[in-house]
Amino acid sequence: MPVMELKQVNKSYKVNGGETFQALKDVNLSFKKGELISIIGESGSGKSTLMNLIGGLDSDFQGEILVNGENIRDYSEKSLVQYHKEKVGFVFQSFNLISHLSVLDNVTLAMTLSNVSKADREKRAKEILDVVGLKDHVYKKPDAISGGQKQRVAIARALVNDPDIIIADEPTGALDSETSNQVLEMIKEIAENGKLVIMVTHSEKVAAYSSRVVTIDDGRVIDDQAGNALIVKENKYKTEKPNRNKNLSLLGSMKLALLNMKEKLSRNILIALGGSVGIMSVILMLSLGSGVNAYLTDTMNSQVNPLVSEVHMPDEATGNETEINKLQKQNPLLGLSSAASFETENTEELAGIEHVESVEEGFTNFSVGSSKASFEENTAQFMSITTVSSMITSADILEGELPNEGEVVITENLADTLGDVLVGKDIQIETLINEELLDLTMTVSGIYGSEGGMDTVYLSYENLENALEEAGGELAPNIVYLVSDDADATESIKAEVERLEYKGSSTEALADTFSQMLDIFTYVLAGVAGISLIVSAIMILTVLYISVVERTKEIGVIKAIGGRKKDIRRIFVSESFLIGLFSGLFGVGIAWGLSLAANAASTHYFDVDIIILTPTYAIAGIVLSIIISMVAGLMPASKAAKLDPVESLRRD
Repeated sequence: MPVMELKQVNKSYKVNGGETFQALKDVNLSFKKGELISIIGESGSGKSTLMNLIGGLDSDFQGEILVNGENIRDYSEKSLVQYHKEKVGFVFQSFNLISHLSVLDNVTLAMTLSNVSKADREKRAKEILDVVGLKDHVYKKPDAISGGQKQRVAIARALVNDPDIIIADEPTGALDSETSNQVLEMIKEIAENGKLVIMVTHSEKVAAYSSRVVTIDDGRVIDDQAGNALIVKENKYKTEKPNRNKNLSLLGSMKLALLNMKEKLSRNILIALGGSVGIMSVILMLSLGSGVNAYLTDTMNSQVNPLVSEVHMPDEATGNETEINKLQKQNPLLGLSSAASFETENTEELAGIEHVESVEEGFTNFSVGSSKASFEENTAQFMSITTVSSMITSADILEGELPNEGEVVITENLADTLGDVLVGKDIQIETLINEELLDLTMTVSGIYGSEGGMDTVYLSYENLENALEEAGGELAPNIVYLVSDDADATESIKAEVERLEYKGSSTEALADTFSQMLDIFTYVLAGVAGISLIVSAIMILTVLYISVVERTKEIGVIKAIGGRKKDIRRIFVSESFLIGLFSGLFGVGIAWGLSLAANAASTHYFDVDIIILTPTYAIAGIVLSIIISMVAGLMPASKAAKLDPVESLRRD
């Protein structure tokens, strides 16, 4: 029974000017197992075109090429892939071995595309390599062996999947005479072992080894005659057929991609380093913003009691403060507090919030130019007078202690202006509150550690209330402090205060605003740094396009031995994934090193870590690098997958 039948096969090409050139004309042939057939003819006769059709590299023809009763022309992509894996093996004139793969890996490649286990494919490949006389060369690269040995590797690769048909394209064209005879004897022996072997050649010497010679001229079969009879032998080339129900796995494509990248190791390292610059810049910008933000938050939190929430009346609240507010708006330098006062119902409402243990009344007054403190010959203006609450703890006091009756705490800068040693000394305080001028003599009990804040005098609410009553005025709280029974409940208390339409701490609001501005600034800087990622993507795209061009023949070989378009895409996408992964790892590593150096310097000079590189930023940087690289690799991968195997194999 014929292994293959050709019936009325015609093949035409479009040429320049829209004309059609007919390469094959009404070809009718039949081939059986155990034949060694030479298809001979001059250059341009159509023999290579016929070989491409028989091998399934080109299925655009008219007529029928029947294998097991099915026309190759009607094969789906899946069926054509299976045909290359199961039925046909190729031996090329120029060997077409993949230079960066070892002899063993070149032979196992066809089984790798079928996802055969490593142990099975190496066992099978070594058996074939032993039969063709290359047992001692399995781990060498193609450049380390002779031309004859390379052709033996190509023969082993063609045989390893135990196909029914072997197609040899000028198998001795690149060999010397002695080596040619050895290879031809081997090919003859393969046919005698029961396989159909078809050689395409123009050499009469090669044809002399054949059991049948088909002559083709101008696209037509002009002669088909018997040659030397073959002697059927025991099939020493036979191997256990591999599992052909699978395709190239993701892990297999990763391995092939790694081997490809290893071949151009220096170039790929430079690409990864180039791509890492953008990732490193983005990570550093985000980490810098995180560090500055953390420093701001920690500084604010260090100066407040975590159990206490500061509350103000809303801006629209008026009550008995209306006239005072009007005066303040008319003359801001009067030193009047513009904050609305709390009524009894307000404090009771706030006291009813869950987890509020107590409510402390307070008062704060901000003024410019109307408040001053004096000690001996020194006088200094201050901008705020505030009552002491649980918000201020002894940890905030640099020297001394919190004030009692007749005592005040002043800020460090104010103390430096008035004198070197003030704790325990009396100072004179003049300030204007609710239109009443207060002139007080108070003892400094402590120095408040305010860094960069306004000069402030702190005293108890009772002291300020008594002093204002003696001056003929009345003090009403314009600020209250809610003391929580649990630090973890403080945030929920603040949320409830906001829901009740009261205002929180102006310091916290200012810090939040600054934090938001800092976040925006950080993201802008990260975006600017991210421009380099676009450059990286273009670089990766360009390099992968170059790789496609460099490996065009390799792509043709992979398709000829059963590689799907999907497999080709997967290999190139895997390469872009690995480039992205290495770029991300390099970027994170460099960013981490620079952050250590920057933090060492900032800790030395400012006692703070200025860069906080979190695992989230590191992981996000790696993921971003992979995504950008894979997106950049999609077009080259698609181009590689669409390459015509016939054209690819012709590429030098």
